[in-house]
Amino acid sequence: MASAQGTSPLNQPSQQVSDDARGYYTPGDPLIDPVAPTGPIGQRWSQRIFDNRLVNPANRRKLDIIIVGTGLAGGAAAATLGEAGYNVKSFCYQDSPRRAHSIAAQGGINAAKNYKEDGDSTFRLFYDTVKGGDYRSRESNVYRLAEVSANIIDQCVAQGVPFAREYGGLLDNRSFGGVQVSRTFYARGQTGQQLLLGAYQAMERQVAAGTVTQYTRHEMLEVIVADGKARGIIARDLVTGEIETHLADVVVLANGGYGNVFFLSTNAMGSNVTAAWRAHRKGAYMANPCYTQIHPTCIPVSGAHQSKLTLMSESLRNDGRIWVPKRAEDCDKDPRDIPEEDRDYYLERIYPSFGNLVPRDIASRQAKNMCDEGRGVGPAVTEVGADGQETQVRRGVYLDFADAIGRMGRKAVETKYGNLFDMYARITGEDPYETPMRIYPAVHYVMGGLWVDYHLQSTIPGLFVTGEANFSDHGANRLGASALMQGLADGYFVLPNTIREYLADGPFEKINEAHPAVVEARTDVEQRIQKFLSINGSRSADSFHKQLGNIMWEYCGMERSEEGLRKAIDLIRELKAEFWTNLKVLGTNESINQSLERAGRVADFIELGELMCIDALNRRESCGGHFRAESQTEDGEALRHDDEFAYVAAWEWSGEDGLPVLHKEDLIYTAIEMKQRSYK
Repeated sequence: MASAQGTSPLNQPSQQVSDDARGYYTPGDPLIDPVAPTGPIGQRWSQRIFDNRLVNPANRRKLDIIIVGTGLAGGAAAATLGEAGYNVKSFCYQDSPRRAHSIAAQGGINAAKNYKEDGDSTFRLFYDTVKGGDYRSRESNVYRLAEVSANIIDQCVAQGVPFAREYGGLLDNRSFGGVQVSRTFYARGQTGQQLLLGAYQAMERQVAAGTVTQYTRHEMLEVIVADGKARGIIARDLVTGEIETHLADVVVLANGGYGNVFFLSTNAMGSNVTAAWRAHRKGAYMANPCYTQIHPTCIPVSGAHQSKLTLMSESLRNDGRIWVPKRAEDCDKDPRDIPEEDRDYYLERIYPSFGNLVPRDIASRQAKNMCDEGRGVGPAVTEVGADGQETQVRRGVYLDFADAIGRMGRKAVETKYGNLFDMYARITGEDPYETPMRIYPAVHYVMGGLWVDYHLQSTIPGLFVTGEANFSDHGANRLGASALMQGLADGYFVLPNTIREYLADGPFEKINEAHPAVVEARTDVEQRIQKFLSINGSRSADSFHKQLGNIMWEYCGMERSEEGLRKAIDLIRELKAEFWTNLKVLGTNESINQSLERAGRVADFIELGELMCIDALNRRESCGGHFRAESQTEDGEALRHDDEFAYVAAWEWSGEDGLPVLHKEDLIYTAIEMKQRSYK
């Protein structure tokens, strides 16, 4: 598992030979992280903390920081930087920071504390995360994440987060997919909510102290880049429609992920890519956009009326057993009437070492395979392909707790999972204590995001990116319970120690609203809004969004192919052309206007969707959540090609009519040897 741990490279830079995306992009110069650390991997972060320059308290009071987003990454950063004495402006489009999508996370947060004495360690968490990401993440970033994970738990306990405890009073742990130890701390199925409340109260303390100013119901529509540096944002007040200019010395994006590009996902309906995409158009590279995670444990689609999907925590896979009938003719039977010998516990059969706790990408693909074989369960639903053709399919597998209830008793199951069972019952009308849950994969998390260096700074100086909005920690697949870990690590411990290296050059020369870059950014926003309002076509933004989602799910979803991706790019380009000629936005800008809000978000999703397909087309390998039909083993597992694709794909915007420019950052490992993943 380990090697010399940082003293010499274990792999050579890849050399891409295949080029499926030729003609869709322009090759760019290689990309090198200018602040990447060296030396023994266990010393890189502590050495960097010491090497980075300090900002004395008197100067901190003269420095302004804008943070976009109030989830775990943004809320923790605002609280920590406010506590340090900087002047912080915090923005969210929700009516309260408490409504950030981090609140929806259920199952837990990872930390290498080894409370169970089952062999866990910082290095094992590091190893599991790199392996789980299919060796497509930076090892220095991931080791740092594992290293600070234990501090996160201590911080949150001190804030009063009510983690579950075992009989002796110690914090309890459970397992998540892709690992064989118990390192996940949890608060029933409400972990994200409790962690967010902890970060929120810490931030509100700074609001009361005057170091953090809070702007709710404000949406960032443009980043201001003056003299080559990020110096502020243009935001729209979602209540009055007023376009506002906010200036600062540095901008931090913590705006979450872009899973809603698929229309149906587990994300909150308001989650969007606009903040990150507007920064991308201003010069911030977008890295690995094709890496999206399909979560295996979601409530299945029930019909064409749905606008979002509901997550059932992966923690359920600790005690629930996943199966489908062995025979297709049994699929419409009551599952309680199907005898044990006629059930296929397929994950336990195919992956005996990990069983139901295989990583999310593997569990998701196998669920799809079972349904594609005609052994899916639940009511048949109508699926509309991107070509408009309708088919009737059963999209569900069973997640059965009968054995767990028999072994532990119903009361113990209620204690661990009660709120999740209640939520399932309210949504489906079925009692999961009596009848097995039905689950199916759904779009959940994105591993891609804006490219950042080791300091979390994007390719725009002064623009930092944290949490799910950046690409740096999860590679091609995120292990369960690692999103909360990354968000809080970035906000509480990483960003405060890296942003000071940039801010040490301050105080900076002030700019005002008359600066040409500010005027240009504001004018661009105003003209864009007027364009949306003036098209006066016949289709709503939601209808375009739903059509885009169909294209993305059909051709850039759980399985991608060269033919399908080429078709998707053509369809998206046609959709974009119609969007800008046939969009209908009701109302005006001078009031609450959700139609206008959605128009801007969908416009950005369409452009992102095209880039995602180009990125997926270029990467002719299967790794993690990116599964190319042309690259698989004989038994259908993902087949990586490290000789060609062991790199970060960082895409540069080249204008409305230009082809995206691909910059490659080589992934060189010094502490872990790359291997084909096996969970059997």
